[in-house]
Amino acid sequence: MDISLARQRIDIIHVLHISDDEIAFSAIRAQGAGGQNVNKVSSAIHLRFDIRASSLPDPIKERLLRLNDQRITKDGVVIIKAQTHRSQEKNRQEALQRLHEMVASVSVLPRLRKPTKPTRGAQKKRVEEKVLRGRIKAMRGKIAQ
Repeated sequence: MDISLARQRIDIIHVLHISDDEIAFSAIRAQGAGGQNVNKVSSAIHLRFDIRASSLPDPIKERLLRLNDQRITKDGVVIIKAQTHRSQEKNRQEALQRLHEMVASVSVLPRLRKPTKPTRGAQKKRVEEKVLRGRIKAMRGKIAQ
């Protein structure tokens, strides 16, 4: 058997897990029009997730807390309200999906900016254009006799 065929590429992906006991759900009545059913059924879901008390890694907690998101309170609690579906279970799944998207958005490290310099040719061209522009403006003055 060929050795190159025996070796397999193993990709290790860091997966974040949030346990169910870290997320609190509460059912509330949805807003808006809904007919006769709207005042009887609590189909909207409030999801509460305390970032500081969670089991997420510290760098991800810090990036979540630094997010400028109105769903994160000053105390570091994420509150997500899902009410688009008529079913409570679908609203629960939507709230979990939104929390997943929020955590996934900060789990990827932002690329570091590599500072660049303009090339010598670009600097020379810029200075020449400035000199040319200055000459044009100098010719706008009154003609002396």
